[in-house]
Amino acid sequence: MSNSTDFEKALQIGRAPNIAELFPDSRALIVSGKVIDRAMSAKGKAIAMAANGRNSFAISGALLAAQKANAGLIIEIAKSESSYCGVNFWNIASVVNTICNRLDITIPVAIHADHYTIKGDEDIEKAKIEIPKMFKAGITSIAIDASHLPDAENLLACIELAQYVPSWAGLEVEVGEIKGKEGLSTVEEALFLVQGLNAHGIHPEWIALNNGTTHGIEASGGGIQIDLTADIHKALEPYKVDGAQHGTSGNSFDKLRQIAAQTNTTKANVATALMMISWGVSVNEFGNAELNEDKEFIKLSEKGATEALWSEMRAYAKANDWSGGNYKKLCLPFEIQLLNQSAAVQERMIADVKDFAYLMISEVFNGADTATLAIESILDAGSYDLGPKSEQIESLDEWTSDKIFEKAQLLVVNEGPDGDFDD
Repeated sequence: MSNSTDFEKALQIGRAPNIAELFPDSRALIVSGKVIDRAMSAKGKAIAMAANGRNSFAISGALLAAQKANAGLIIEIAKSESSYCGVNFWNIASVVNTICNRLDITIPVAIHADHYTIKGDEDIEKAKIEIPKMFKAGITSIAIDASHLPDAENLLACIELAQYVPSWAGLEVEVGEIKGKEGLSTVEEALFLVQGLNAHGIHPEWIALNNGTTHGIEASGGGIQIDLTADIHKALEPYKVDGAQHGTSGNSFDKLRQIAAQTNTTKANVATALMMISWGVSVNEFGNAELNEDKEFIKLSEKGATEALWSEMRAYAKANDWSGGNYKKLCLPFEIQLLNQSAAVQERMIADVKDFAYLMISEVFNGADTATLAIESILDAGSYDLGPKSEQIESLDEWTSDKIFEKAQLLVVNEGPDGDFDD
C-alpha cells in the first residue's frame, strides 16, 4: 500500500491535466492510461481490470475492489455503450470522480474511451471534433478502433487521429474485429499496424486483437487463443506495445490466468458480468450470466435489484423483444429506477460487484499492489506525463501513404464474417 506522503505527492503532480482543470479540489487520483499500463508492466505478468462502467454500481464495486487489492484500475465506456447507458463519454469522468471522493478511493484510476469506432471518412472527420471534446470532458485514455477497415486504411486512420490525442494520454489501437474463431488476427497484421505507427512517432500502450474471443452471454468456440496472442506480443516486444484483451466473458478464470502468465497483456475488459451481477443475475466463473430451463436469466433472491424492479425490467425487455445480450439495453431506461432503490439494496448491488471484481483483480489478473507501482511511476517521472515507452525504430520514408498500401497488399488476411465491437 502506498504511504500517505507518496499519495499526496502523486495527487499534486500525477493527475491528468484535464482532470486537474475540471475538478481542482478533488482527491481522486485520476491518471493517464499510461500510468496503469506501466504499473502492470513493472509488476510483470499483471493485468489491469478495465471495468466497463455501464452503471454507477459497477463503477463503485470495481473501485472498492481495486482499493481493497491496492490495484491500479481502468474505468471505461465504449462508444456503443454510450448510446444505451446513463454513463457515457461525456459524463464518465464526473461520475468516477464523484464516487472516488465519496468512497475515499486512493488508488490511481484511468478513464478510458473504449472502441471509439471508425468505419470510414465520415467518422474520421467527426472524430477530429469529438476526440478533443472527449478529453476536455475528462477522458484520460482512448482506443481508436478502425479495425472495421482494411489494414492500410486502419493504419492511416490511426495516424491521422493520433494527433488529436494528447501526448500524455493512453492510446489503444486494434487489429482484427472481435468475432470469435473467424478472421483471427495475424502476427503480420499486428506488426504492420504497430510498425507503421512507430514510423510516424506514435507509440500506443496497447493493441487489441481478434484472438478467438467473443462478446456476449454464452461461451462459444475455443475462447482466447493463448499461443496466438503470445506469438503476436512476442513479435511486438521491440516496440513495447502491450496487449488489451477484449471479451473476457466466455473464458474461464484458469484461461485468463494463463493470459496473464504467458502473454504481455496489461489490460482486460470486463463488462457484461459486472452489469449482470449488479442486477442480481447469477454469473458463472466464465463471466456468463446463467440461464434456467426456459432460457431466462436466473435472478438470485436477495441479490441485486428488488424482485419488483427486476420483474419490470424483464417485462420491458420482453415487450421490446430483447433477450440474451440485448438485456444491456435496459441500462438507460431503468437508470433512474435503479438509483431510486433503498440504500440497503444499492449497497448489496455494489458489494456483489466488489466481491467478483476483487477475485478477478487479485486472484486471476495478478493485479494486487500495482497501485503502489503506479504511484511510484508518477513520482519517478515527476509528472503526470510518463512519455512514450518506445523510441522510433521504423523509417518514415518506408511508411508513406503509397508504401502503406503497397505493404498492405502483401498481407495474408482471413477476413471472416462481420465482427462485434461491444464489450
